Amino acid sequence: MLHALTLILLCQLAGETVVLLTGLPVPGPVLGMLLLLGWLFLRGGISEEVGRTADTLLAHFSLLFVPAGVGVMLHWERIQGQWPAIAAALLLGTLVTLAVTALTMAGAQRLLATVGRRRRGAAGD
Repeated sequence: MLHALTLILLCQLAGETVVLLTGLPVPGPVLGMLLLLGWLFLRGGISEEVGRTADTLLAHFSLLFVPAGVGVMLHWERIQGQWPAIAAALLLGTLVTLAVTALTMAGAQRLLATVGRRRRGAAGD
């Protein structure tokens, strides 16, 4: 588990470092996840150890929201005056996420249908 956790954290550190050095407009952890994904592709899949470690982290995922909640309570006076903007951003972000998810799902279904037709057509030849 220690090796897998080290790999995950090193990927995040690498992502943060690349963003810091290059000024990319992408959060470091997102780039770190992409680096981890690339590493897993190169390795040919997820090892059992990385899978177990990821499952353990995901099982305790809710704990990661505690610091954010404490921060909201700590800065409540500042946030209180900004609630219309925050509510609008949350609503708009949710709607955009739903739309992008629906479009991605529709595109994936069309792609899978096309691939299925091609395979059936190739099998009939």
